[in-house]
Amino acid sequence: MLMNTDKFGKRRCHRPITVMITFLVLFGTQVASGKIGYLVAGMIPYQHLDPFDSFARISLHHAVQLLIAVATVLVLHKRMHLDFQFRLGDKKAGIKALAMFTATFAVISVLQHALMAMNNQLPVYGFPLDAANVLGNLGFQLFLSGPTEEVVYRALPIVLLSHACGRSVSIKGSLTLEVVLSSVLFACAHIRWSLVPLTFEVDYFQILYAFVLGTIQGIVYQRSRSILYPVLMHSLSNVLMVGGGYVFTAWVS
Repeated sequence: MLMNTDKFGKRRCHRPITVMITFLVLFGTQVASGKIGYLVAGMIPYQHLDPFDSFARISLHHAVQLLIAVATVLVLHKRMHLDFQFRLGDKKAGIKALAMFTATFAVISVLQHALMAMNNQLPVYGFPLDAANVLGNLGFQLFLSGPTEEVVYRALPIVLLSHACGRSVSIKGSLTLEVVLSSVLFACAHIRWSLVPLTFEVDYFQILYAFVLGTIQGIVYQRSRSILYPVLMHSLSNVLMVGGGYVFTAWVS
């Protein structure tokens, strides 16, 4: 038996060391794929398309990360028979979660940017808000941010951590250990750090924001049994937040 229950009837993992090693391997792989993404992006001359470096570099970076992640999924599916749930899954549960999340996030985005506008705290952009930059950025958020980050930080870690433990480990209700650990990895991806030179920068609000959204999307991934709905949630929330900044900045200027 890989699992047993504690006195409260909750399942516990009998492979903590395996889970810890898997967590560290995932972290290292995510860091490596990100660096490879920027390395490849730096080798492609995109400046004529994006002279302000506002969307092309990050788009190339995410495209490379997505290719690496999908290749990894295909190999693991074939060799280890792991199911990463690249299907429609429970459409009713997925669509309901997507609709509720998007509606709530739209309201939050409007209220947040209205408050920022009133306090003169709207984002300051390092590029003109012309059609090329706005559409390029929104296109990145819609077509690359969700697919890439949900495969890298949701599907891969949740399935591999669950596999490492022997099965899904419930913490409370729909919240599982593998979802929490995957959200920690997602939050860590929003920390700016390097070894040479030694730097470490943390925006605590951004870390908490990434952890909470990652947890919500992880729960939806497991409940809907599909990566599609977290991908759409991720992409649409980014479009709403980034687009909200553009709209309010243009409105007050």
